[in-house]
Amino acid sequence: MSHSIEHKQQQLATTMQLAPVIPVVIIDDARLAVPMARALVAGGIPAIEITLRTPAALDAIRAVANEVEGAIVGVGTVLNGNDLDAALAAGARFAVSPGISPRLLDAADQHELPLLPGIATAGEAMSLLERGYRHLKFFPAVPAGGAKLLSAWASPLPQIRFCPTGGISLGSAPDFLALPNVACVGGSWLTPADKLASRDWAGIELLAREAVALKA
Repeated sequence: MSHSIEHKQQQLATTMQLAPVIPVVIIDDARLAVPMARALVAGGIPAIEITLRTPAALDAIRAVANEVEGAIVGVGTVLNGNDLDAALAAGARFAVSPGISPRLLDAADQHELPLLPGIATAGEAMSLLERGYRHLKFFPAVPAGGAKLLSAWASPLPQIRFCPTGGISLGSAPDFLALPNVACVGGSWLTPADKLASRDWAGIELLAREAVALKA
């Protein structure tokens, strides 16, 4: 294994502890990425996940990586090794997947980009624990069982720290963040489409500040 899973897990642990929320960003116009990321960083949110759901995503990651001081930009919706390669080339510092597949995990083993893999069941969590993963994304968090399910896993799977993502809002985030096995949450509410479209950077900075205050 060319890149130690343990080293990558430590990198993920650090990233997940930077702020209570990792914004999950869907961006259609790469030109908006830099001012958006600067607003998030100014509000106290340095780790930013830009999802590969739009053609602008890789350009947006590249721009943030090159131009936004203090930002730790990650890539979301990673499905295969090619996605990992493209994201690393663009300057991403971590990767997030919606689920797991044997091929993706094999590619991640050989890759320097730390992967935060998505899981929805205890069995998936156990199989990743066997491979050395202690930091997992719980997705889709609310439809898959929410804070109650994560709370139930805390006792039998105490080694794992989760970033629940999917259906979480400012109002429901505290229920997750109060759990001993939750390091942070992922949320799309910090960069809503209307604020991106209207270039409301002050509004996004305010949403970031509200998110940081969740663990104050």
